[in-house]
Amino acid sequence: MSAVFLESSEIAELTGRKIKSKQIETLRKMGLPFWINASGKPVVTRSAIEGKKELPRKKEWDLPE
Repeated sequence: MSAVFLESSEIAELTGRKIKSKQIETLRKMGLPFWINASGKPVVTRSAIEGKKELPRKKEWDLPE
């Protein structure tokens, strides 16, 4: 089973950048969803690059009675 998030080395390979600010810039240009963690590094979910879509969460008011 693979990890939920890409490793730092995988993000560097994906973006072609080693510097975190350049990785962020490249991820934005690529249109990939990501978060920036507390240390300023981009965090990318594996599903974001594998093309898997997360199922939408049902809201309480959407549930059948």
